[in-house]
Amino acid sequence: MDELNELRALADAERAAQIASYHKAPRAYLGIQTPQIDELVQNWRAALDLPGRVALADALWRSDIHEARVAAAKLLTQARIADDGPVWDLLASWVPDFDAWAIADHAMSAAGRRLVAAPDRLDQVEAWTRADSFWIRRAALVGTLPWAKMNHPKPDDLARRQRILGWAASMADDREWFIQKAIAWWLRDLSKRDAPRVRAFLDEHGARMKPFARREATRLIKAG
Repeated sequence: MDELNELRALADAERAAQIASYHKAPRAYLGIQTPQIDELVQNWRAALDLPGRVALADALWRSDIHEARVAAAKLLTQARIADDGPVWDLLASWVPDFDAWAIADHAMSAAGRRLVAAPDRLDQVEAWTRADSFWIRRAALVGTLPWAKMNHPKPDDLARRQRILGWAASMADDREWFIQKAIAWWLRDLSKRDAPRVRAFLDEHGARMKPFARREATRLIKAG
């Protein structure tokens, strides 16, 4: 596979060992820096139509190489895609594989754009909040961050924002650090646009969250 060979040609064994030690997920690491991945992805994107990009992203993901999975997600990260069903289906199929934050966050960055494009997909995402894997539960919050970041949400988006806050509330008792961090991340981003709503959430549910998550959720409110 030519694209994998291009990635392997940039491998840095020393850096790969450091990244493997940091992420701890049991897979191959090449030690490639993000700008290098971005350059490769840009070239691949320019040479492929959408079906080709979906096929390449699928193959890169299946390699189970850290940098290849990051590249796969980046290939599918785009605001506007006509007929994006195959893209969404592939991204959603990756969610059960999540076992490390960096890969999951890149994939959910791509997925978030597809959710904004077709918000009815939130029905599918809601099921993730009840998954056994905390990585899948976390993905429901990370993938819906666009609703925390909307500066001028329409009424339907305000309702969706409130729905997602309901998911966050349902996970407030979860002691897993990554879940608490994701709730705090959502609230922190929302606090830039709607601090009163964040305060109301914390008044009702904050006592169930870990102290570090409460602090992180209000960090920008206090700073302001």
